[in-house]
Amino acid sequence: MTPTDSLSRASSRRAGRRSLAGTLERVLPRLVVAPSLAVALFFVYGYMLWTFILSLTGSRMLPQYNFVGLEQYARLFANERWHVAATNLVVFGGLFIAICLVLGLALAIFLDQRIRQEGALRTIYLYPMALSLIVTGVVWRWLLNPSLGIEALVQSWGFENFRFDWLVDPDMAIYTLVIAAVWQASGFVMALFLAGLRGIDDSLFKAAALDGASLPRVYWRIVLPCLRPVVFSAVMILAHIAIKSFDLVMALTGGGPGYATDLPATFMYAHTFTRGQIGLGSASAIMMLCGVLAILIPYLYSELRERKHG
Repeated sequence: MTPTDSLSRASSRRAGRRSLAGTLERVLPRLVVAPSLAVALFFVYGYMLWTFILSLTGSRMLPQYNFVGLEQYARLFANERWHVAATNLVVFGGLFIAICLVLGLALAIFLDQRIRQEGALRTIYLYPMALSLIVTGVVWRWLLNPSLGIEALVQSWGFENFRFDWLVDPDMAIYTLVIAAVWQASGFVMALFLAGLRGIDDSLFKAAALDGASLPRVYWRIVLPCLRPVVFSAVMILAHIAIKSFDLVMALTGGGPGYATDLPATFMYAHTFTRGQIGLGSASAIMMLCGVLAILIPYLYSELRERKHG
């Protein structure tokens, strides 16, 4: 064997080892992720597909596969309680998102002024987000109870005519959900906006100050356009919270008085698990999914379009 042949074989072995190492680098991450991906596909997307199939059947107490087309959707849209739940979602979701955005932005601007004790205040504002919605609902149910909470406290101070009985008023009960939800989520929105504000270059503020722009005008004309991705993210997260709200409703109002505070999530639960109408409940779940997709798809389209043109 000549020295040239030995060098050639050694070079081939090194090339083979490099090829094997490159293959392992490509395949190993996929092998590690594969079990989690398989579980997610089955338990998330698989159950979504199963729910859609059930919504096309006449299932009642137990799943059946006698397909009835869109009959369950027709029953759903003819159901008065569903109309109440959908209307409540528009009211609750609209107010919840709008108030959280305004309050979160105001708190973020306040903390962005580098005030003293910023860390303590940020912790206080964020603390409600650490609580579960069940705890939030129970606490606010006590605070809004006319015989125990705020109304009783103010009346004990001598204001006998003071009334704050929204919790038992069918026309106002939906707003108690807004109060509790805003209290919990506004701190999280504040954290998002504060992170966005801290990411804006200070030179923009200095240049605007040299041009004689007032601080409100700087925030309106410069800061808010820079925070547009943060606004989109906050809206998507808050809308998702609003659409799937269930535990807050059950802990605070139980859907009452009557079904005045019903939301699609509580409607789905009631008809699927307590009334034995799995087909109708599945149809309502699919409509909730469509609501999430109606928010998610435009957001993703906007993000992908910006990256493409960027």
